[in-house]
Amino acid sequence: MSDPYPQRIVCLTEEPTEVLYRIGQADRIVGISGFTVRPPRARKEKPKVSAFTSAKIDRILDLRPDLVIGFSDIQADIAQALIKAGVEVWIANHRSVEGIIYYCVRLCCLVGAAEEGQRLRLQMEQTIAEVRASAARLSRRPRVYFEEWDEPRITAIQWVSELIVIAGGEDVFAERGRSSLAKGRILASDEEVYRAAPEVMIGSWCGKRFSPGRVRERPGWSDLPAVRANQLHEIKSALILQPGPAALLEGLPALHKIIAHALDH
Repeated sequence: MSDPYPQRIVCLTEEPTEVLYRIGQADRIVGISGFTVRPPRARKEKPKVSAFTSAKIDRILDLRPDLVIGFSDIQADIAQALIKAGVEVWIANHRSVEGIIYYCVRLCCLVGAAEEGQRLRLQMEQTIAEVRASAARLSRRPRVYFEEWDEPRITAIQWVSELIVIAGGEDVFAERGRSSLAKGRILASDEEVYRAAPEVMIGSWCGKRFSPGRVRERPGWSDLPAVRANQLHEIKSALILQPGPAALLEGLPALHKIIAHALDH
Protein backbone atom coordinates (compact mmCIF):
# COMPACT_ATOMS: atom_id res chain seq x y z
CA MET A 1 0.00 0.00 0.00
CA SER A 2 1.30 3.45 -0.90
CA ASP A 3 1.82 6.11 1.75
CA PRO A 4 -1.68 7.55 2.43
CA TYR A 5 -0.34 10.71 4.08
CA PRO A 6 0.43 14.07 2.42
CA GLN A 7 3.48 13.88 0.19
CA ARG A 8 3.80 17.49 -0.97
CA ILE A 9 3.26 20.01 1.84
CA VAL A 10 3.56 23.78 1.61
CA CYS A 11 4.12 25.53 4.96
CA LEU A 12 2.88 29.13 5.03
CA THR A 13 4.50 29.80 8.43
CA GLU A 14 7.58 28.59 10.24
CA GLU A 15 6.14 26.29 12.90
CA PRO A 16 4.99 23.41 10.62
CA THR A 17 8.37 23.49 8.92
CA GLU A 18 10.11 23.34 12.30
CA VAL A 19 7.95 20.42 13.47
CA LEU A 20 8.39 18.38 10.29
CA TYR A 21 12.15 18.84 10.34
CA ARG A 22 12.28 17.87 14.02
CA ILE A 23 10.49 14.58 13.41
CA GLY A 24 12.41 13.63 10.28
CA GLN A 25 9.64 14.39 7.78
CA ALA A 26 11.27 17.29 5.92
CA ASP A 27 11.12 15.41 2.61
CA ARG A 28 7.37 16.03 2.54
CA ILE A 29 7.88 19.82 2.43
CA VAL A 30 7.93 21.40 -1.05
CA GLY A 31 7.56 25.07 -0.11
CA ILE A 32 8.01 27.34 2.93
CA SER A 33 7.46 30.85 4.23
CA GLY A 34 10.07 33.44 3.40
CA PHE A 35 10.16 34.32 7.11
CA THR A 36 11.34 30.84 8.08
CA VAL A 37 14.58 30.83 10.06
CA ARG A 38 14.18 27.52 11.93
CA PRO A 39 15.79 25.28 11.05
CA PRO A 40 18.37 27.33 9.10
CA ARG A 41 18.87 24.56 6.53
CA ALA A 42 15.23 24.86 5.44
CA ARG A 43 15.96 28.21 3.79
CA LYS A 44 18.62 26.57 1.65
CA GLU A 45 16.64 23.44 0.80
CA LYS A 46 13.09 24.65 0.18
CA PRO A 47 11.60 27.27 -2.16
CA LYS A 48 10.09 30.30 -0.42
CA VAL A 49 6.52 30.89 -1.60
CA SER A 50 4.84 33.12 0.98
CA ALA A 51 5.14 35.93 3.46
CA PHE A 52 2.73 36.03 6.40
CA THR A 53 -0.17 37.98 4.91
CA SER A 54 0.54 37.24 1.25
CA ALA A 55 1.59 34.32 -0.90
CA LYS A 56 2.57 33.48 -4.47
CA ILE A 57 -0.57 31.49 -5.27
CA ASP A 58 0.54 30.51 -8.77
CA ARG A 59 3.93 29.41 -7.46
CA ILE A 60 2.25 27.30 -4.78
CA LEU A 61 -0.05 25.69 -7.34
CA ASP A 62 2.97 24.92 -9.54
CA LEU A 63 4.36 22.87 -6.65
CA ARG A 64 1.25 20.63 -6.78
CA PRO A 65 0.75 20.47 -3.00
CA ASP A 66 -1.59 17.91 -1.51
CA LEU A 67 -1.70 19.91 1.74
CA VAL A 68 -1.01 23.54 2.64
CA ILE A 69 -0.56 24.43 6.31
CA GLY A 70 -0.93 27.94 7.69
CA PHE A 71 -1.65 29.79 10.89
CA SER A 72 -4.29 32.26 12.06
CA ASP A 73 -7.19 34.16 10.60
CA ILE A 74 -4.71 36.58 9.07
CA GLN A 75 -4.03 33.96 6.39
CA ALA A 76 -7.72 33.47 5.59
CA ASP A 77 -7.47 35.15 2.16
CA ILE A 78 -4.53 32.94 1.16
CA ALA A 79 -6.43 29.87 2.33
CA GLN A 80 -9.55 30.90 0.44
CA ALA A 81 -7.66 31.35 -2.83
CA LEU A 82 -6.02 27.94 -2.49
CA ILE A 83 -9.25 26.20 -1.52
CA LYS A 84 -10.97 27.70 -4.56
CA ALA A 85 -8.15 26.24 -6.64
CA GLY A 86 -8.90 22.79 -5.21
CA VAL A 87 -6.08 22.56 -2.67
CA GLU A 88 -6.58 21.06 0.78
CA VAL A 89 -5.68 23.62 3.45
CA TRP A 90 -5.26 23.40 7.23
CA ILE A 91 -5.19 26.70 9.08
CA ALA A 92 -4.40 26.28 12.77
CA ASN A 93 -5.39 29.08 15.15
CA HIS A 94 -3.86 28.10 18.48
CA ARG A 95 -2.81 30.80 20.94
CA SER A 96 -1.97 29.01 24.20
CA VAL A 97 0.86 26.82 25.50
CA GLU A 98 -1.50 23.85 25.52
CA GLY A 99 -2.56 24.78 22.00
CA ILE A 100 1.07 24.65 20.81
CA ILE A 101 1.56 21.19 22.28
CA TYR A 102 -1.55 19.72 20.69
CA TYR A 103 -0.93 21.50 17.40
CA CYS A 104 2.36 19.62 17.20
CA VAL A 105 0.64 16.32 18.06
CA ARG A 106 -2.05 16.83 15.39
CA LEU A 107 0.49 17.83 12.75
CA CYS A 108 2.55 14.72 13.43
CA CYS A 109 -0.56 12.58 13.11
CA LEU A 110 -1.36 14.22 9.76
CA VAL A 111 1.87 12.85 8.30
CA GLY A 112 1.60 9.42 9.93
CA ALA A 113 4.13 10.15 12.67
CA ALA A 114 1.96 9.78 15.77
CA GLU A 115 4.74 8.21 17.85
CA GLU A 116 7.13 11.04 17.00
CA GLY A 117 4.37 13.47 17.94
CA GLN A 118 4.00 11.90 21.37
CA ARG A 119 7.76 12.01 21.90
CA LEU A 120 7.79 15.69 20.97
CA ARG A 121 4.85 16.32 23.31
CA LEU A 122 6.67 14.63 26.19
CA GLN A 123 9.81 16.64 25.47
CA MET A 124 7.88 19.92 25.60
CA GLU A 125 5.96 18.91 28.74
CA GLN A 126 9.19 17.86 30.45
CA THR A 127 10.80 21.24 29.67
CA ILE A 128 7.76 23.02 31.08
CA ALA A 129 7.85 20.88 34.24
CA GLU A 130 11.57 21.50 34.76
CA VAL A 131 11.25 25.26 34.33
CA ARG A 132 8.15 25.39 36.53
CA ALA A 133 10.00 23.52 39.29
CA SER A 134 12.98 25.86 39.05
CA ALA A 135 10.71 28.92 39.06
CA ALA A 136 9.03 27.65 42.23
CA ARG A 137 12.37 28.06 44.02
CA LEU A 138 12.65 31.76 43.18
CA SER A 139 12.29 34.17 46.09
CA ARG A 140 9.39 36.00 44.42
CA ARG A 141 7.78 36.76 41.08
CA PRO A 142 9.06 39.98 39.45
CA ARG A 143 6.71 42.08 37.34
CA VAL A 144 7.52 41.56 33.65
CA TYR A 145 6.63 43.72 30.66
CA PHE A 146 7.01 41.90 27.35
CA GLU A 147 6.99 44.16 24.29
CA GLU A 148 6.24 42.46 20.98
CA TRP A 149 6.44 45.70 19.00
CA ASP A 150 7.55 49.22 19.86
CA GLU A 151 5.47 51.59 17.72
CA PRO A 152 2.69 51.13 18.68
CA ARG A 153 3.48 49.32 21.91
CA ILE A 154 2.14 45.77 21.61
CA THR A 155 2.22 43.46 24.60
CA ALA A 156 2.68 39.69 24.85
CA ILE A 157 0.43 37.28 22.96
CA GLN A 158 -1.29 34.60 25.07
CA TRP A 159 1.31 31.82 24.89
CA VAL A 160 4.11 34.26 25.76
CA SER A 161 2.08 35.60 28.69
CA GLU A 162 1.58 32.02 29.92
CA LEU A 163 5.27 31.25 29.48
CA ILE A 164 6.22 34.29 31.58
CA VAL A 165 4.19 32.85 34.46
CA ILE A 166 5.67 29.36 34.03
CA ALA A 167 9.14 30.95 33.98
CA GLY A 168 8.55 32.61 37.34
CA GLY A 169 7.38 36.08 36.43
CA GLU A 170 4.16 38.09 36.55
CA ASP A 171 3.00 39.44 33.20
CA VAL A 172 1.86 42.99 33.95
CA PHE A 173 -0.51 42.93 30.97
CA ALA A 174 -1.78 39.36 31.23
CA GLU A 175 -5.37 40.43 30.52
CA ARG A 176 -4.37 41.83 27.13
CA GLY A 177 -2.66 38.56 26.26
CA ARG A 178 -6.05 36.91 25.98
CA SER A 179 -6.80 38.97 22.87
CA SER A 180 -6.17 36.85 19.77
CA LEU A 181 -5.73 39.97 17.63
CA ALA A 182 -2.75 42.29 17.92
CA LYS A 183 -5.00 45.37 18.06
CA GLY A 184 -6.34 44.11 21.38
CA ARG A 185 -2.81 44.14 22.80
CA ILE A 186 -1.90 47.71 21.83
CA LEU A 187 -1.30 50.01 24.80
CA ALA A 188 -3.37 53.18 24.77
CA SER A 189 -0.47 55.19 26.19
CA ASP A 190 2.77 54.84 28.13
CA GLU A 191 0.81 55.74 31.25
CA GLU A 192 -0.22 52.09 31.39
CA VAL A 193 3.42 51.05 31.64
CA TYR A 194 4.15 53.68 34.30
CA ARG A 195 1.28 52.35 36.43
CA ALA A 196 2.39 48.73 35.95
CA ALA A 197 5.95 49.58 37.09
CA PRO A 198 7.62 46.52 35.53
CA GLU A 199 10.83 45.30 37.12
CA VAL A 200 11.93 43.45 33.99
CA MET A 201 11.36 44.39 30.36
CA ILE A 202 11.78 41.88 27.56
CA GLY A 203 11.72 43.09 23.97
CA SER A 204 11.02 40.83 21.03
CA TRP A 205 10.43 43.22 18.17
CA CYS A 206 9.41 40.95 15.34
CA GLY A 207 11.71 41.58 12.41
CA LYS A 208 14.11 44.05 14.02
CA ARG A 209 16.61 44.18 16.86
CA PHE A 210 15.45 45.28 20.29
CA SER A 211 17.15 48.53 21.37
CA PRO A 212 17.55 49.17 25.13
CA GLY A 213 18.94 52.59 24.28
CA ARG A 214 15.77 53.65 22.50
CA VAL A 215 13.72 52.39 25.43
CA ARG A 216 15.74 54.50 27.89
CA GLU A 217 15.15 57.58 25.70
CA ARG A 218 11.36 57.27 25.85
CA PRO A 219 9.90 60.20 27.85
CA GLY A 220 9.24 59.14 31.42
CA TRP A 221 10.68 55.64 31.06
CA SER A 222 13.89 56.39 32.96
CA ASP A 223 11.89 56.18 36.21
CA LEU A 224 10.64 52.64 35.57
CA PRO A 225 12.14 50.02 37.91
CA ALA A 226 13.25 47.88 34.94
CA VAL A 227 15.13 50.80 33.38
CA ARG A 228 16.69 51.96 36.66
CA ALA A 229 17.93 48.42 37.35
CA ASN A 230 19.09 47.96 33.75
CA GLN A 231 16.80 44.95 33.35
CA LEU A 232 16.16 45.43 29.63
CA HIS A 233 16.53 42.17 27.73
CA GLU A 234 15.89 40.71 24.31
CA ILE A 235 14.59 37.32 23.22
CA LYS A 236 14.69 36.92 19.45
CA SER A 237 11.21 36.76 17.95
CA ALA A 238 12.02 33.53 16.10
CA LEU A 239 12.62 31.91 19.48
CA ILE A 240 9.35 32.84 21.14
CA LEU A 241 6.81 34.49 18.82
CA GLN A 242 6.28 31.46 16.58
CA PRO A 243 3.67 29.10 18.10
CA GLY A 244 5.78 26.01 17.62
CA PRO A 245 8.21 23.82 19.61
CA ALA A 246 10.99 26.43 19.87
CA ALA A 247 8.81 28.71 22.00
CA LEU A 248 8.55 25.98 24.64
CA LEU A 249 11.90 24.21 24.27
CA GLU A 250 14.10 27.30 23.93
CA GLY A 251 12.03 30.44 24.48
CA LEU A 252 10.75 29.32 27.88
CA PRO A 253 14.21 28.50 29.33
CA ALA A 254 15.46 31.86 27.98
CA LEU A 255 12.63 33.64 29.78
CA HIS A 256 13.39 31.81 33.01
CA LYS A 257 17.08 32.68 32.80
CA ILE A 258 16.27 36.39 32.42
CA ILE A 259 13.77 36.38 35.31
CA ALA A 260 16.05 34.44 37.65
CA HIS A 261 19.01 36.69 36.75
CA ALA A 262 16.92 39.79 37.53
CA LEU A 263 16.29 38.56 41.06
CA ASP A 264 20.00 38.00 41.59
CA HIS A 265 20.82 41.66 40.88
